[in-house]
Amino acid sequence: MREVDKITSFSLRSRKSAPEAPRIVAVTAYDFTFARLADEIVDVLLVGDSLGMVVQGHSTTLPVTIADMAYHCRAVARGTRHAHLVADMPFMSYQASERDAIRNAGRLLVDGGAEGVKLEGGVAIASTVAKLVDLGIPVMGHVGLTPQSVHVLGGYRLQGRTDQAKESILQDALALEDAGAYAVVLEGIPAELGRLITARLKIPTIGIGAGPHCDGQVLVCSDLLGMNPEFAPKFLKKYARLDETIREALQTYRDEVREGVFPDETHSF
Repeated sequence: MREVDKITSFSLRSRKSAPEAPRIVAVTAYDFTFARLADEIVDVLLVGDSLGMVVQGHSTTLPVTIADMAYHCRAVARGTRHAHLVADMPFMSYQASERDAIRNAGRLLVDGGAEGVKLEGGVAIASTVAKLVDLGIPVMGHVGLTPQSVHVLGGYRLQGRTDQAKESILQDALALEDAGAYAVVLEGIPAELGRLITARLKIPTIGIGAGPHCDGQVLVCSDLLGMNPEFAPKFLKKYARLDETIREALQTYRDEVREGVFPDETHSF
């Protein structure tokens, strides 16, 4: 494999002030095989707590543990040389105390090989973000639709519908910037609010369901590859239909095994 330039939290943040800098391309990753394929193509590999739904089959991200995150992060790190590797801090790994946040974030960097951690929330966790940054742990923020707050939000619904809600999300993003976050994910908000926040912040915004004006975009890998035919929210564009490709390949394999066609002489020693 050729030598590649390593993307860091510093280089991502610096794109905000570089007029010709390309927009940030991020995608989730949960294993070595996918990380190796995506590494030289995208800027950011996010080991998301979405693995609770995509990999483990839960209905929310809430059951994911710090041990789960460290395990999957280690696997992704083994396949990553170029992209910036970020790990989600799962539910209740940072909310109870700054001590918990420091210990768990440190574990993701030391044991998981992450180069940054992502926390959901704004004003309420700004002091925790500041503490982590002060200790040398790069932090990416996440505001708007925050999946760990699914029960409070009443489901996975568009946020920022009212003027008051828009102002609250803006203040959350500004609080994260002030606390030292190097980027912030904007999820599930109106495009105009995404434009406003992106214009106000001095750090990059990475959108998912937040419109075209953000400094970058992130999607869940299995969603953009079309591996779940039932999942089709408005913000998602499916760049492939691997559900059909995989089913067809498995059916052909099944038929050839049952008919005695595979393995043939070419595939035998």
